[in-house]
Amino acid sequence: MKTSGDFRDHLVDLTDGGSRVGEANSERPPQRKNTPGRMKLEKWLHSSMKIEMTDGRTLVGSFVCTDRDNNIILGSCTEHLRPDEDGREEEPRVLGLAMIPGRHIVSICIDEASQAPQAPPNLYT
Repeated sequence: MKTSGDFRDHLVDLTDGGSRVGEANSERPPQRKNTPGRMKLEKWLHSSMKIEMTDGRTLVGSFVCTDRDNNIILGSCTEHLRPDEDGREEEPRVLGLAMIPGRHIVSICIDEASQAPQAPPNLYT
């Protein structure tokens, strides 16, 4: 297996503000921009989310995080299988914390009632 460089070049020390291992922490890390997509994801945090997967399973849980590959982590997750030919559904299986690969996601539904209510805009400014 061919690798480029030392694996330590990719390690990040989380205790000192995110600098690379071996680098001086002379400058602060760049601030993250509040893009519309990021704000939407932050609004969805801890909301109830239903994800349908390519194999027919449906996972329901609390949205914890996502990454650039569209993988999603759900907390307090339960797995629901498709009903069989007779129309019988099995009991949902409790998974707990689950990571769903983005390539297996068919659809996502967010329960907007579980989101924190936003304050109305201030009309008297």
